[in-house]
Amino acid sequence: QVQVIETGGGLVQAGGSLRLSCTVSGGTFSSIAMGWFRRGPGKEREFVATISWSGSDSLYADSVKGRFTISRDNAKKSVYLQLNSLKPEDTAIYYCAARGLKYGPHSVRSTAYAYWGQGTQVTVSS
Repeated sequence: QVQVIETGGGLVQAGGSLRLSCTVSGGTFSSIAMGWFRRGPGKEREFVATISWSGSDSLYADSVKGRFTISRDNAKKSVYLQLNSLKPEDTAIYYCAARGLKYGPHSVRSTAYAYWGQGTQVTVSS
């Protein structure tokens, strides 16, 4: 059974940075596309970033493009999200997700992901 655990959230001032980590166990990580989603206060879950199983391609939401970077380290079975130039509107619980299909494409759709982490809180103060 696949387990997904996010860490690295915290409180940061606007303009600051954080690095979120996501570790996957119980699956073939190197062949699985990964994604990051977030849910702000009183809002629905939204797409943030995704990376292909090979790490060769990434996609970002327009709201974070140029500020956030997704990456993966297959040896550590981990995916990362570097958050730079943070804004108060980035405040949310950030979730890491793994696709259930081996060699499946990365996706901006939350319904494409089979396994989800518990989330890590990111709070950006003004």
